[in-house]
Amino acid sequence: MEESESRVEMTASSLAPADVFVAERILVRPSEFTRWEVHHDRLMRGVSAHGRLPQQMIALRTTAFSLVHRRALFEYLRHRHVTGEKRRKLLAVFYGCTDYTSAVLAEHGSYVRCSSSYLCTQHLAEHLMRDPALDEPLALYEEWYAEYFRAFCDVELAETEEEMQACIAQESLKPLLKHRVTEARKAILAMPPTQREWREVRIRQPTGDTQVLKALSLFETN
Repeated sequence: MEESESRVEMTASSLAPADVFVAERILVRPSEFTRWEVHHDRLMRGVSAHGRLPQQMIALRTTAFSLVHRRALFEYLRHRHVTGEKRRKLLAVFYGCTDYTSAVLAEHGSYVRCSSSYLCTQHLAEHLMRDPALDEPLALYEEWYAEYFRAFCDVELAETEEEMQACIAQESLKPLLKHRVTEARKAILAMPPTQREWREVRIRQPTGDTQVLKALSLFETN
């Protein structure tokens, strides 16, 4: 917890606007900091409960995945600029019959807490556990999950004939995108602590004047 709290405090002076956004909302409001502290302590207890480092690394990876998933809705709303009735409709998909205002506040609060904890998991993985799985492999997983989540939400929000036509390709790709995310998660969880590189990351790196496009499969762990 001390390492995590220190990471949040350092983030407030970061050059990354998105990181500063979440850190400031935690630090400037004592009540929000307390809520985040309780939330994050519960997450970290799930990691520290394991007595051996390899099991702790797996637990931290699992925690990081859950935080990626929990951040996705707010990220989608922000990046897609979803407002008005479409925002109401999408929140209803995830919150059911909950009052709209309550759903908005709950989602924003959850996003801030989860984003702060997400920064902390990456910090702990890098500086305490030396786990490369929560560096580039996790970033690629987050990218793929966001792609799947966008397809899911775009299809859910399609109403007009034009919107539905635009979503045909996304609808057909959803099973493949979900499979890619599932297999990537399995591969990252299976990465041994000594493995410094994930094949999926390597093949996406530019070589010379070429850039390899996204792969939809090939989830090898070595």
